[in-house]
This record gives sequence, C-alpha cells and structure tokens, in this order.
Amino acid sequence: MDTELLAPLDLAFWHLESPAHPMHLGALAVFGPAPDAAGSSPAPDADALLALLGGRAAAVPRLRMRVRDVLLPVGGAAWFVDQDFDVRRHVRRVRLTGAEGREANGGFMAGATRLAGELMERPLERGLPPWQMYLIDGARGGPFAVLVKLHHALADGMRAVAIGSGIFDEIATAGRAPGRRARPVPPRSWLPGPIGLRRIEDLGRAFGVGASMVRASRLDPRGTPALTARSSGTRRLATADLDLDALHRIRRAAGGTVNDVLLAVVAGALRRWMRERGEPLPGQDPRALVPVSRRRPGGPATSGNLLSGYLLPLPVRDPDPWRRLGTVRAAMDRNKAAGPLRGAGAVAVLADQLPSLAHRFGAPLAGGAARMLFDVLVTSVPLPRSALSLGGCPLRAVYPMAPLARGQALAVALATYGGRVRVGLVADGEALPDLERLARCADEEVAQLLALLSSGPAPDPNAPGGHRGGRP
Repeated sequence: MDTELLAPLDLAFWHLESPAHPMHLGALAVFGPAPDAAGSSPAPDADALLALLGGRAAAVPRLRMRVRDVLLPVGGAAWFVDQDFDVRRHVRRVRLTGAEGREANGGFMAGATRLAGELMERPLERGLPPWQMYLIDGARGGPFAVLVKLHHALADGMRAVAIGSGIFDEIATAGRAPGRRARPVPPRSWLPGPIGLRRIEDLGRAFGVGASMVRASRLDPRGTPALTARSSGTRRLATADLDLDALHRIRRAAGGTVNDVLLAVVAGALRRWMRERGEPLPGQDPRALVPVSRRRPGGPATSGNLLSGYLLPLPVRDPDPWRRLGTVRAAMDRNKAAGPLRGAGAVAVLADQLPSLAHRFGAPLAGGAARMLFDVLVTSVPLPRSALSLGGCPLRAVYPMAPLARGQALAVALATYGGRVRVGLVADGEALPDLERLARCADEEVAQLLALLSSGPAPDPNAPGGHRGGRP
C-alpha cells in the first residue's frame, strides 16, 4: 500500500481541524500488572512495554502513512508511506509521581485521567503519520495505562478498534486461540468510480440531507451556557463506570435497547448537573448528534470513515426519569425507521458527496455550522467481547474519547468492556471545570432508575398520569 486517496469524509475531518479543535479520537486503556504463577503481581517492565508497543505499532501498515496534498483531484490529499518513519516519534512514556502514581485511593486513575486530558489538547503533528501512543505508569508494581490518539481522518471508531487489535493481545480462553492481527485494507483507487444510477441516487440523497439540515438549523440556539461557551482550546477528561447488568434490567422493564437507556442516562445526568450548578434549565432541550456506523459485517473493506448519524433531542427539561427514557426510545425508533442515510443527522452522508475543493475551503464554514445543528456528541464504540491484555498484563478498562467540534464544549463516548459500560467525557477545560460532577451524575441517574424499578413495575412512559420519580 504506497498511496491511497483520502475519501471525501476523511478529507473533511482533515480540514476541519484547527489548533483549538484537534480532530483526533482517543482511548485511555488501563491495565493491571500481570500475575505470576504464584498469584502475585510482579512489576511490569516499562521499557519492555514501551518496546512492545512500538514494535507492534510499527508493524501496522496504516500507522506508517502520512497525508500529503495531490494535484488531482484539485484540493485533494492522499496517504503516502512515510519513508522516514520512526516509531519513537509516536510512542512515548510518561511517569506519574507522588500520590498520583500510587493505586491507593484512586491516585493512579485520577492522575492518568488528568494527564490524558492534557495530552488530548495537543494537535497531532501533520507532517507525520497522525497518531500517538503514551505509556503512562506510576509506582512500581502498580497499574499502567496506554493513551492512544488517532486522527479522525485515519479511522472512525470501528477502524480504530481494528487498528487496536494489531496492538493488544486477545487473551486465549478454553479451546480458542488468541485473535489474529487485522488484515491490511486495500488502497482506495485513484480512478473515478462508475457514474450512473447509483451516483444519481447518492446525489439525490445528499440533496435531501442538505434540505433537512437547513430545516433543522437553529439560528438562535438557546442552550445551557456551559455547552455553548466559546472554546478555550483546553481539554478535560472525566470517566464513569456503569454496571451493564443494571442497564439490562432497566432495558427489560422499559423496552427498547441498552443504547436507548444510555442516551436517557446522559439526558438525566445533564439535568442533574445543571441543577446542581444552579443553572436554569435551557429554553429548549439540547440536541445530541448520535453517530451511526455504515460498516456491515462481511461488507467491503474500506480504511476511511463510514459514518452517518441521528439528531436526538435530550429531554433534560422533563423531571420524570421513566418519561425521559420513553421519549428517547420513541425518538430513536423514529430515527431508525427513517434510516441512517437521511435526516439532518446524516451530515457525513452529505460530506461524502462534496468535491475535494469544497472541503478544503468550506471546512471553517461547515465547522461553525455544527453549533446550529447539535449541542453535544454522544457516540458508542464497539469493543471486542474477548478479554484483552498487553504483554501479559490484563486490560481492566477502556475509556473512549471523541473530539469536540467547533461550538461544542462536551462529547460523550461509551464502550462496553468487562461487564461495564465505560464512559469517557471530553470537555473544554474552562467551560466545564466540574466535569467530574457530571460523571458522578451519570452513576446517580442509573441508581435512581434502579430504585424506581425496585419499587414496582415500570409504568408506561407514554400513558397519561404515568409520572413517577420526583425532581432529580
């Protein structure tokens, strides 16, 4: 794979970036020390782990490629193999010292989270393959973490997971061998695709998405001040861990999907957080952009982004937790019935139909328009169900991180691993200095839904007089 043209959506992400709005995805993977035969946990050798990370990353062909402009198509760019590739520019070690380096009282996790937020502020160097990994370790014999940063032009969430499969180990279970490395993806052709009925259909779909966006745009959005604050260029990270069994109990009682429950939990957490801050509830419910992958099992292999999305009003003004869940479920049912290729949330579908030159010169305008469409990003990242490790050290948790678009101060990313839903909250550091409080509110929202469930059967959220729950 010597060259590969950036697809229109990849090119859009490349040009949407600015110093205050780096467009990279992230994940904070937390590992425990490897137990030995006696059951104790010897200290992981940081130098050996660093060498292991570097060696495996260097063996992934996609991570050796960087972006360069091309003459044709006009305004386009392509991936080229970096002939001067040096993995030491990308894989680094950072050590936590003092109380932050110790596992006691959550010191290591707090320190790793703080450091990850600071590292997520920094844009990736555009003259190099656009990715970085940081080995974060603390006290000898304690846990360690790996922070992964991948530019959104390099991969969407599912492709990022595939790249990660080339870095981490799959722990073998009884009768099953460890998973193999992901196969390299063939390069995208430089030749134009066939023009015909499919192209006409795509253009018609793009026109419909554009019209939906115009109708859905809010020229005077009345959101909560923290979510619409001017960008400071700083980043803060907070995490939450939600019990997957508890979420399934709520889903079985209320219907819908676990994702519906999680979206309702986000809405309830935002409501709690606003009230704790003493802020008035917004004049209209904030909108979430919920990305949807267009990849299908067994479908054609592509290396770029294949995304669409739904717009979802988060019912933060409704005081009833069960009714909030019913509102979210009904809205998502309508979105799914319409499909992911139409509606104002399918902005990525529209971007896929624009020429390269439009992305190069129209990115600043498009980035500013995001604020008129949505207030917060809420995305789910599918992880392998198998247990993972690095150098024999078991993976304890993975917290995904999404980039912030212009005009947004908060992004919520969710990933299920080890019987827990791991929540990664990325925020503008000045707009949301109390991000940890919002993470705690997510735990409290799940606890309240469980408490209401244990007090009796869940009422029909759409039935008159079905209110129950008070004012969180």
